[in-house]
Amino acid sequence: MRQLIITTSNRLHYLMRRVAVFAVCLMFVTVVVQIIARYVFASPPVWTEDVARYAMVWTGLLGATLSFKTRSDAVLMHSVFPQPPHFLATFAKAVESAAVLIFILPVVYFCFIGLRGGFAKGYLARQSGLTADTLGIPMVWISISVPIAMIIILLHLAARWAGDEPAEAPASQLD
Repeated sequence: MRQLIITTSNRLHYLMRRVAVFAVCLMFVTVVVQIIARYVFASPPVWTEDVARYAMVWTGLLGATLSFKTRSDAVLMHSVFPQPPHFLATFAKAVESAAVLIFILPVVYFCFIGLRGGFAKGYLARQSGLTADTLGIPMVWISISVPIAMIIILLHLAARWAGDEPAEAPASQLD
């Protein structure tokens, strides 16, 4: 079971890296189209700004999952304090896990369930009734990025608990 969790986390990380790169490229291309259309043709398409914005949202949330998996997230305390003894390091990892859970579990819960209970009042249910003005697509396709990213981070956290070790840092990061 441990190996299944770690393998699933690794494969999901690989896939999300590809999706994040695609979202960055999509954002770049739509911004370039917007700039060229605005300053060369004086007639920018109305959809480019929204596509770039939504691609940026997906990129940011998927980037958070990527940095969590590779442990490239903020490590301010590691740069300030010396390496703690083993028993304190274990406690620090427990506190870190608790902090992640305290943040992510309510986010996931309220994506699906409203404040007074019921699926009809959850964040995604409320977003499904809205439409992106310029694109004409349901806003839920953009909003679904929030619970997807949070669930992926939970899976990566489970992989950490199962013994997943971070990959070695590339030589360029060691300098």
